Amino acid sequence: MYTIYVGDKPIILTTKVEKETNFKSFLLKSVNIGKVIKTLNKTDLQAVHLLHHNPDKLLKHFLKLLPNVVAGGGKVYNDKGEVLFIYRNGKWDLPKGKTEPKESIEDSAIREVEEETGVKGLKISKALPTTYHIFKRNGRHKIKITYWFEMSTSFDGRLYPEKSEGITKAKWLDEKDSQKALENSYANIRVLM
Repeated sequence: MYTIYVGDKPIILTTKVEKETNFKSFLLKSVNIGKVIKTLNKTDLQAVHLLHHNPDKLLKHFLKLLPNVVAGGGKVYNDKGEVLFIYRNGKWDLPKGKTEPKESIEDSAIREVEEETGVKGLKISKALPTTYHIFKRNGRHKIKITYWFEMSTSFDGRLYPEKSEGITKAKWLDEKDSQKALENSYANIRVLM
């Protein structure tokens, strides 16, 4: 099973047929993805299930429906155990960004965290779950596939939000402030916390 977010509403890729309640089911092979996105955005449906009989082909078939954008990002901890957040477009988020050609996903994640926040000395400690979300750019829907990594740093310098990317704040948040920030964040970020 995979979850792809359209805003805060999930598209669930599954092999399991369930009785529809607050969601609608479609066959993955014949789905009109534009219609699914519109349905999620314009109705009170809570989710959409896309069905395929082969669990190994769920994600592969889905990713063919729209152009893919591959990104790397970090859930970064400092020596105090605080997590690095950014504030962009009126929401709290974790630093992430598009992978450059011939760049490893790990290098991409570290580069993007550095560029978006000014933090240096990042070390990857482990991979986190990959997230998927659909966004619209220049009138076209795309699927962003973000490979996340847990990182640590002893950096205690000034943070520099990357204003050219629409980031107005970069902040270290403790557990309590992190939970508050997540109330005004994205579903795929809450999954990582």
